[in-house]
Amino acid sequence: MAFTPQWRSAAATDPGKVRGRNEDAVLDCPERGLWAVADGMGGHRSGDIASQWVVASLAELTQPQSFDERLKSVRRCLHWLNRRLGQELTLSAEHADTIMGSTVVALLLEGNRAACVWAGDSRCYLWRGQRLYQLSRDHSRQQQLMDEQQMSGEQALALPGARALTRALGASEHLSLGVLELEAQPGDVFLLCSDGLYQDLTHSELGNALSLVSPRVALARLFDGVLSGTARDNLSAVVIRQ
Repeated sequence: MAFTPQWRSAAATDPGKVRGRNEDAVLDCPERGLWAVADGMGGHRSGDIASQWVVASLAELTQPQSFDERLKSVRRCLHWLNRRLGQELTLSAEHADTIMGSTVVALLLEGNRAACVWAGDSRCYLWRGQRLYQLSRDHSRQQQLMDEQQMSGEQALALPGARALTRALGASEHLSLGVLELEAQPGDVFLLCSDGLYQDLTHSELGNALSLVSPRVALARLFDGVLSGTARDNLSAVVIRQ
């Protein structure tokens, strides 16, 4: 299907100031209305390979005839990747408790239709009407504690293991993806990012950057904000706007 892009985008990834390698990966395909961020599971074997696998597999998807079929194709791809990462680990792992996995957050846009698909704690934000909305919901122990025990984010984060993921590609045999469909509106700005970016910025700082007219300028503002601080983690982001 011929796809006429209505959206402009900019993407970047950086290892930060502490990590020895970058385990993040980004996909920026405005001509196909498809973007993604993947964050290889830090501290685990081949996290960088896992995240690159995710974006490469999404980039190779054929273009179905309808938006609904495109969304199904992305979901099928991610479920296949979950199985494939598990198989690769079984074939090559030296330790039974090793994990080869990655988070993912992907965005599909076509006309006024939008869909966000994710697993893990990489996020999708929407800037609309001078307000910032978090469209994805973290698959993390911290979010689980907030939901089940009515804790604040700060209270949950203070507990041991709060940053542990409850879902990710390659983390378990069965994967339940987060999916959100919505109607895109004129002036919408979307942000996909890894935790290394949003953990070091306030909601106000995120919103101020996304209010800028150019995706490239907005992206530079976001990265400058993180890299001017400690930047302890890899950071990646894609900014998409009409």
